[in-house]
Amino acid sequence: MENKQQSNGMTKENNSVKKKANWSGSLILASLTGAFGSSFLYGYNLSVVNAPAGYIKKFYNETWERRYGFSVDEGTLTLLWSITVSIFAIGGLVGAIIVTPIVKFFGRKCTLVLNNVFAVAAALLMSLSLLAGSFEMLILGRIIMGVDAGISLSALPMYLSEISPKEIRGSLGQFTAIFICIGVFTGQVLGLPEIFGQESRWPFLFGAIIVPSLIQAVILPFLPESPRYLLLEKHNRSKAEKAFQRFLGKDDVSHEIEEVLAESRVQRNTKMVSVVQLLRTRAVRWQIVTVVVTMGCYQLCGLNAIWYYTNNIFSESGIDRETIPYVTLSTGGVETLAAVFSGLVIERLGRRPLLIGGFGLMVVFFGVLTVSLTLQNTVHWLPYLSIFCILAIIASFCIGPGGIPFVLTGEFFQQSQRPAAFMIAGTVNWLSNFAVGLLFPFIQAGLQTYCFLVFAGICFAGATYLFFVLPETKNKTLHEINQAFAKRNKVTLEMQEMNHYPGERKSSEGQESNFTSSVDKGETKKGIV
Repeated sequence: MENKQQSNGMTKENNSVKKKANWSGSLILASLTGAFGSSFLYGYNLSVVNAPAGYIKKFYNETWERRYGFSVDEGTLTLLWSITVSIFAIGGLVGAIIVTPIVKFFGRKCTLVLNNVFAVAAALLMSLSLLAGSFEMLILGRIIMGVDAGISLSALPMYLSEISPKEIRGSLGQFTAIFICIGVFTGQVLGLPEIFGQESRWPFLFGAIIVPSLIQAVILPFLPESPRYLLLEKHNRSKAEKAFQRFLGKDDVSHEIEEVLAESRVQRNTKMVSVVQLLRTRAVRWQIVTVVVTMGCYQLCGLNAIWYYTNNIFSESGIDRETIPYVTLSTGGVETLAAVFSGLVIERLGRRPLLIGGFGLMVVFFGVLTVSLTLQNTVHWLPYLSIFCILAIIASFCIGPGGIPFVLTGEFFQQSQRPAAFMIAGTVNWLSNFAVGLLFPFIQAGLQTYCFLVFAGICFAGATYLFFVLPETKNKTLHEINQAFAKRNKVTLEMQEMNHYPGERKSSEGQESNFTSSVDKGETKKGIV
């Protein structure tokens, strides 16, 4: 009896130590630094152009008049401004397309560090455009900044998913969404008239981009590379062990090494899968469809429309034009708090309830907002209901749909498939972003306040699909997630494990033997790469 009690006590103590070790200093620092120089800048660049829009248009007009001797017509000015805003998404698409070979060659961490070259170059171009009298510099800076965002929104979730223990993988993955929200909020704060929201100071809004980039470039090189990348792609066991030790905060990482090696044996080899190969792989067909649906809904769910209507709704509520920028801060604050809340509860509630529940709540509040906006001139208190709906939609989005799609992409696919999967996810993300920017003005002009019913329909379709297809991935290994999808993919689990590389059939025993031998020696062999 005593032995049993002692054994139980030791088990509890070990579990307690394991839980404490999950959040090591290096793990937290890598996550914060990675997100601050990556997803933070994405969020910041989404909102930073709003406050100085009038001053930037005036700069465009003055530059045009100085060059050609006459003022630019309204249509051309609108076109130039639309290009300035939307070309960010084109740059993002380019970044998402080129990220696969970059993360394969340089690794996850080094990709994030090198990506700061784009951010610094973009910041210098945009901040010096007024001084140089060239609006082309601002537009070029926006597209380069988009490339930075496209790379970081794939490389960062990949890095976070590979350095985190599965017990906290969801919480750590939410750092991407949390820092996007913090970036949006920071852009709103710095754009206030008392700070940089003035005609002479707006270039500083773009120059501030250099600060997070330099911080990341200085700190991140001293932190380890992804241990999975080191072990499975570089076959360097000693470096992988050291990386695991620093990230997990413990000396004995043999269990983690064996867990990754077990995944490698299932893979048969570590050759990177191309996008075409991944799309042809039957064993991950529904995983790919689910990623496409979640990423598509992430951009098409109507949050951009909410930002479009915010100032108008606040004005209709009787708020002074001068006060609206300060009231708008409430949207950024709610967005950040909701994202933090999601990060705190995701490992308790799981991905599935937060994602489906978030889209479901957006459907409800979009419906109420449509009624409220349609009737707000007839009932004096309805504009306040509209404000509540706006804040509720933002909170519903950030609780689940705002961050979990990035987490799922990292969880659904094995090491060799992950870069191609993130390339697909990033492409869908940025194409959807561009489509919203291009089509929303026409949708809004044609349907007016009823445009929100379109977004409610998209959210409903997304929630319905996820309800029937998405399995819970909380605390599950890749093997368990594959097992959940196996029946829907119409393959046995054994076929699913063998079918990762169509057209390639090699002796599994020989591959495992060669792989283990090369990893133990820290060498790379041609037969395995």
